[in-house]
Amino acid sequence: MGLLTEGINEVIATTGQNAAPMGIINRNGSLHMVLFRGSHTARNVARDRFVVANFVFDPVIYVRTAFEDLPPGAFVREEIDGRVVCRLRDAEAWAAFAADVERSSEEAITVRLVPMHEEVLELRLHPVNRGFASIVDATVHATRYVKTRDPWLGRLIEHHAGLARKCGGPREWEALELLNRYIGDLTGE
Repeated sequence: MGLLTEGINEVIATTGQNAAPMGIINRNGSLHMVLFRGSHTARNVARDRFVVANFVFDPVIYVRTAFEDLPPGAFVREEIDGRVVCRLRDAEAWAAFAADVERSSEEAITVRLVPMHEEVLELRLHPVNRGFASIVDATVHATRYVKTRDPWLGRLIEHHAGLARKCGGPREWEALELLNRYIGDLTGE
């Protein structure tokens, strides 16, 4: 199986008809995810011991799935080894993993992933786009910012927003506008 590269791979994880941006950590062929307690994804993975990674290159989907649920029509049911899983309809590729909790703390669980199946649905070239990457980074910071209103996170979001405006295109600008609606005023006023 070869969809994941060394390092942290940003994907949209699906557990049933729940979708959320997640990082899959690939270190020397060992695959893991760190999931924060209280999230639907952590609860579903711990319960079902399964997760699907969707490879999507749409910044709007990263923002939407971080803050809201997608409609049922956004998912496709697939059968893997007798188990029905859901992937995103618009994924360019997807991979299904068995998932076992290795470590648990008050804040997070660390899950070991074992590849079960992967499929490339549509092969497209994606040049490196700093605007897209900045939307992903801003979204990660924003999920924490809405809970803490930490000014440092606000400054990081502003930094990545500037890069998205400068380096992105219309889809990144749309994602940024959506992100700003979810997080509200960065000044806290």
